Amino acid sequence: MHQDSLPSVCACTLLRKASRVIGRVYDEALASHGMSIGQFAILRHISRGEPLALSRLAEQLEMDRSSLYRALTPLEKRGWVRTAAGEGRSKCASLTSEGKAAMHAAEPDWSAIQHRVEDEAGAALWKVLLAGLESFTQSVERAGGRA
Repeated sequence: MHQDSLPSVCACTLLRKASRVIGRVYDEALASHGMSIGQFAILRHISRGEPLALSRLAEQLEMDRSSLYRALTPLEKRGWVRTAAGEGRSKCASLTSEGKAAMHAAEPDWSAIQHRVEDEAGAALWKVLLAGLESFTQSVERAGGRA
């Protein structure tokens, strides 16, 4: 394929750039709590469904299980998450009291940056962005054969 025939914008590159920028902003907001936005997201997902099967957690976060297991390791070492046997061969995650406290302590800073991001975008753009990303994600999954 000739260079001139390539699209000028790669959807994946553009979204990864945006993800790195927004991730950096949220990571900075949560840094004083000793956690990243990825870790905060894991804690929140576990808290909503605990005990939560690791396969279900990986599915909710759109992560493969091996990446999830690597992400859980530091949370377990900090004493924030506990994994235990579930039904059959499954493993389930739960927050410890320390994990719940860490998540609750970080929530005001997460909420503050969330509101700043929404305010900066404006209500109209925020609404379009949410709907657009949901629709775009589904389209990409269909294009990739995961629908």
